[in-house]
Formats: sequence, C-alpha cells, structure tokens
Amino acid sequence: MSSSISITKSKSKSKVLKRSVNLWFVVIVIGQFIFALYILDLYGVNGLAGDFERWNAASPHGYVEQDLWGNLFFGIHMALAAIITIGGPLQLMKKVRTKFPTFHRINGRIYIFTAFLISIAGLYLSWVRGMVGGLIGAIFITCNAALIMVCAFYAVRLAMNGKLASHRKWAIRLFLAVSGVWFFRVFLMLWLTIFQGPVGFDLETFQGPALNMIYTFSYIFPVLFVEFYFRAKESKHNKGQWTLSVFMWVLTACIAVGTFSATMGMWLPRM
Repeated sequence: MSSSISITKSKSKSKVLKRSVNLWFVVIVIGQFIFALYILDLYGVNGLAGDFERWNAASPHGYVEQDLWGNLFFGIHMALAAIITIGGPLQLMKKVRTKFPTFHRINGRIYIFTAFLISIAGLYLSWVRGMVGGLIGAIFITCNAALIMVCAFYAVRLAMNGKLASHRKWAIRLFLAVSGVWFFRVFLMLWLTIFQGPVGFDLETFQGPALNMIYTFSYIFPVLFVEFYFRAKESKHNKGQWTLSVFMWVLTACIAVGTFSATMGMWLPRM
C-alpha cells in the first residue's frame, strides 16, 4: 500500500513539473512569435522597400552609410533571426516531430545551418563593425555564439548516430542558446518595468552591472539551468521536482511580464 501511495505521489509531482515546463514553453513560443513578426516588419518589409534607415529605429548601428559589408551582415543576421525564431519552437514540439517527421528533419537542417550562420554574423557585428554594449557586450555575445555552435554540433552528430534521446537534449540546449537574444530583450524590459527606468546601467553607453547580470541570465544561465531540469526529471527525489516546478512558475511569470512589456513598449510601436 505504501509503495502504491509513493508511486502515485511521484507521478503527481512529475505532472506538476511537466505542466510548469509546458506553460513556460507556451509563453516563450507566443513571445518569440511576436518577436518574429516584429523582425519581419521592421527589418524585412522596410529592407525590401529600400527604407534601410528605418533599421536604426531599434538598432543605432543597424544601417550605416557606405558600410556595404556591415549592412549586409546586419541584414542577414536579422533575416536569420526571424527564420530561427519561428523554426526553433517547431523543432521541440512532440506532435510536429511525430506526425511530420520529414518536416522535422528538413526544418532541423535549416535550423542548424541558420544557427551557425547567425553566430558568425553576430561575431562579425560585435567585433568588426562594433555594436552597443562595448567590450563586455561583445564578450557575452561571443560566449553565446560559442554555446550555439557547440550545441548545434552535438545535436547534429547525435542525430546522425541515431542517439535520439541525447540528440533531443542537445536540441533543447541549442534552442535555449539561440533564444539568448530574445531572452535578453525580455529580461531587460522586465528590469525596466520593475525599476521604471535604467537602474544599474547607462542608457547612452549601454553598459553597467545590471546589464552584465542580464547578459549572464540571458545568454549563459538557460543552458546551464536546463541541466537541473534533466536531472530533476530523471530523479526519483520528489523534493527536487517540486522545487524546480515552483521556480519554473516564477520564471514563467517573469518572462510573461517581460514579454508583455517588450511587446507594448518596444515591438508594437516600431511595427
């Protein structure tokens, strides 16, 4: 009897963890879909119309006169960001993976290839052209690019070797690493919403300890944190699952607030 009760409790706590992760994923998918529409409208539509100066509405160095290569890399970077933002969540959806395996494979190849290209473009923009954030920002972007490339490499390698369980774990890591730019915008807007202003950093230079914390929480923390999720999911200790579930609820609430703030304060006004 006691063994049966223990198993029931374990399953109940597993369901709580699963539901918290599912809600977290749904909130992220909605937020990234809005972000993708914003990218397509601001950069895609205006780029096709030849109104490249509109790119500077959100990126001070988006379009620079007589900088052909820099503008080209920036345009490619934003186009790839839209592709990868839409394609990433689709790769992790179980129903899409099981019902449309051919699409999953093709989209996966596009996603991996795009991940490598967007990392290279990001490195060029950070170190060659130079972007807001200075040296610290460039270092964090470089760390993010390295994580993307490593995760993409292992996701491909394990898929080719037929080790699908391990492949899916690296695919999740890749998704989180690629989402770093989106996480940064969401957590930045969450910070600005909480403090009602640029507390802890300079808005002109876009540098400061608060931004360093947001960089870390956006580019590095998600890839490391997912390891706790993998362990909690496979563990028989219920306490860890409960703790992680509570954290996921709080994190989801923070992401929801940041996404709403980013949508209303940054994305929609520029579309």
